[in-house]
Amino acid sequence: MKRYNHLIVLSLIIYILLAFLSRSALLYIKDDNDRGYIVESNRIMNQINDKKQVNNFDLSEYEYIKNLEYLSYSITDQDILNDFYLESNTSNFQVLPFYQNNQLQGYIKLIYQIPELKINNILIIIEGSLLFLEIFILIVLIYLKKKLIQPFQRLNELPIELAKGNFNAEIKEEKSRYFGKFVWGMSQLKDTLDVSKRRQLELLKEKKKMLLSLSHDMKTPLNVIKLYSKALVEDIYQDQNSKLNAMKQINIKADEIEKYVDEIISSAREDILDLQVNNSEFYLTDLIERVLGIYQEQCDLRQITLIVHKYENRLLNGDIQRSQEIFENIFENAFKYGDGRKIEISFAEEDFCQLINIFSSGKPVTDTEFNHIFESFYRGANSKGQQGNGLGLYICRELMQKMDGAIFAQKSDEGMSFTLVFR
Repeated sequence: MKRYNHLIVLSLIIYILLAFLSRSALLYIKDDNDRGYIVESNRIMNQINDKKQVNNFDLSEYEYIKNLEYLSYSITDQDILNDFYLESNTSNFQVLPFYQNNQLQGYIKLIYQIPELKINNILIIIEGSLLFLEIFILIVLIYLKKKLIQPFQRLNELPIELAKGNFNAEIKEEKSRYFGKFVWGMSQLKDTLDVSKRRQLELLKEKKKMLLSLSHDMKTPLNVIKLYSKALVEDIYQDQNSKLNAMKQINIKADEIEKYVDEIISSAREDILDLQVNNSEFYLTDLIERVLGIYQEQCDLRQITLIVHKYENRLLNGDIQRSQEIFENIFENAFKYGDGRKIEISFAEEDFCQLINIFSSGKPVTDTEFNHIFESFYRGANSKGQQGNGLGLYICRELMQKMDGAIFAQKSDEGMSFTLVFR
């Protein structure tokens, strides 16, 4: 801002300097013009002395000298003398002595006119023009300062603060038509970055909670393994069946620990917001068989009726492993929040897309909760007392989008359904 103020001061200095130089130049021209007749007078006297005559002298080449008059030295008539030295109202004159052979012969009256230079008018025009130009420049500079420089000066610290991660920096509203949209855009950017930062912090916090929870859950199977292994080492069991049961329990608990370790590794390795997929082609039958291999028995043990409708074995585009994870999230969601009566999988084709609908019976969620079910870390009122982090359906949506597909939810009085769209 100081440099810009210096620019305004510099323009004033330049104006003053130009005004001074223009006035000096015009005065010099005027002085030079006024001295012009003296030069011509000297030229004329030199020519007269050379030609030794005064009469019929040619003055056509001269700009200032308009006439010559000669007065003999011998004339003593006072009237003639008065007329000779009488000054004209329209011109000036200069009287010079005329010599021949170093003898004074008389006097020559050189009548001259100086071309009128309207110096004052010219000065007024030039200085007026310079003043107008300076006022125009000052108006432009002040306008730019008010409309561009000052608003930008107020905003130039904002990118630095945003780069530092300070998203609480205040953005004052600018009414400037040049910066209005820019300020609005910066405000939106600040809000977006702020939301992104908060979201990342929440993700990190949630990931930490998940790791702590998994680590805590591992203690139970570890304690069981330690208990059984100690019993085996101390040979507490007397019969072979008890020993075999202990070893079986150790194996089961080891599998549980392995599962927890896999979850920890996945949580630590994978950014929840940057899920990776390996898109390729796979058959619908392969996907359904994977899902049923995991959840058919679980549904039977939970006494949940699992209905799978008939379908045509189509070739789908996507990641079969990620597609299986989507099914797992939806099934786990049904186990937690459904009424435990029925899960139904149906199929349809529409616009060259394969639609898979998974319905689970249960009490439907409210309209408010339904509008947020695909958001990260959102958990409805029916999630109280249930383990979870509110990421399952969010991950389903992210994975389907990255597989160039989509997922939709629909609620009814009987329950909730999710439709997967594979292209």
